[in-house]
Amino acid sequence: MKFSTREDIEAPAGTVFAAASDFAAFERAALRRGAEVARTDLSALPGPGMAWSVRFPVRGRMRRLVCTLDHFDPPNALACRIDGSGFGGLMTLNLVALSRGRTRLAVQLEIRPLTIAARLMVQAARLNRGAHVRRFEERVQRFAAQVELGEAQRRGG
Repeated sequence: MKFSTREDIEAPAGTVFAAASDFAAFERAALRRGAEVARTDLSALPGPGMAWSVRFPVRGRMRRLVCTLDHFDPPNALACRIDGSGFGGLMTLNLVALSRGRTRLAVQLEIRPLTIAARLMVQAARLNRGAHVRRFEERVQRFAAQVELGEAQRRGG
């Protein structure tokens, strides 16, 4: 199952990439939503090989996945591989500078079932695909709005 969306953000590509690679902020956001997040690598600097073990509730059960940063190319792109119980996936973020102060963010998420039980869950999710796509797009739009707000505050306006 694939999800993808694009957002044009009124901020320079470097600013958008800095927000997209603020891994500590994403860890805090996951913790606020009830997930358990633990860094599993020893890297001091952001880059390929960074990894997190995440446990979170879905449909009344705790699910576990490992997210590994595979590609890190500031300020152009980053990609995270997702390995979970029964699922695999890839999330990519690509940034294109449209002008000095405007950036296009393209986000893709692909989820692949690896077991029959996971395949049934994905099939059930496909029945409600419109709602899942809408929620995915809303989260990317919310992220874009936060980056724009931060950029406006930085500029003093």
